Amino acid sequence: MEPEAGTNRTAVAEFILLGLVQTEQMQSVVFVLFLFAYLVTIGGNLSILAAILVEPKLHTPMYFFLGNLSALDVGCITVTVPSMLGRLLSHKRTISYDACLSQLFFFHLLAGTDCFLLTAMAYDRFLAICRPLTYSTRMSQTVQRMLVAASWTCAFSNALTHAVAISTLNFCGPNEVNHFYCDLPQLFQLSCSSTQLNELLLFAVGFIIAGAPLVLTITSYIHVAAAVLRIRSVAGQKKALSTCGSHLTVVCLFYGTGIFNYMRLGSEEASDKDKGVGVFNTVINPMLNPLIYSLRNPDVQGALWRIFLGRRSLT
Repeated sequence: MEPEAGTNRTAVAEFILLGLVQTEQMQSVVFVLFLFAYLVTIGGNLSILAAILVEPKLHTPMYFFLGNLSALDVGCITVTVPSMLGRLLSHKRTISYDACLSQLFFFHLLAGTDCFLLTAMAYDRFLAICRPLTYSTRMSQTVQRMLVAASWTCAFSNALTHAVAISTLNFCGPNEVNHFYCDLPQLFQLSCSSTQLNELLLFAVGFIIAGAPLVLTITSYIHVAAAVLRIRSVAGQKKALSTCGSHLTVVCLFYGTGIFNYMRLGSEEASDKDKGVGVFNTVINPMLNPLIYSLRNPDVQGALWRIFLGRRSLT
């Protein structure tokens, strides 16, 4: 079907999400694995949120940002996985055009906010280690809330820009998306109009939205590393770095998969690899974050144990 001349309307009313696997037996395996991952992710991140709320020791800027990050991880996996599980159960792989664009918008909104929050956490570690005497005033509750609000605002602008830009494209068939959720690179491949400007916009905006926070994060940690090296005792160095290791791990995972997915476009052969990256972005990263932040953190571990055992904090 040809799109109407002179308009930006699409002839495609729905898309077919091909998913991760095609055989029915493997679909059952994928359903069980992703349901388990979803429940673990929701449980892990809600546990972190509960620990931060009930444990007085965790009422600090670092854990305020971590709580927001946990909420974002819950949202990020909920945008993609439940709908995929529903399609696996019903054996119906279609998604409407409007639902596809909505999923794309909310995914980029949450992932973008995640990106800016990670930068805010790096700035928090910079102030705590490099400017300890003025830390409480520079990272007040007002500043914390302003950083979170700015993160949501920038991410909203980015997500809305891409959603509006892709709505101007024509989709006149085929309508099979070689993925398990709607995302920009896969939809670009299906458009029957030129996507050159859209791809340029994705690259340019992505370079600014992700590049600027990455530069700020690296700069913060260069200053942190220099400050740690000036600490003479090994115990002091380990204590300073203990709060940074988990954050750096999450930053590497987030930017590694994001750069692979969005900084190279136009390759149909890379679709299967994109699915693997998509699993990392939407499932593995949100599931690992609670483990990464709690594994080497005695305060979080102690708060979680008290929640599970029904005990109150002694502080």
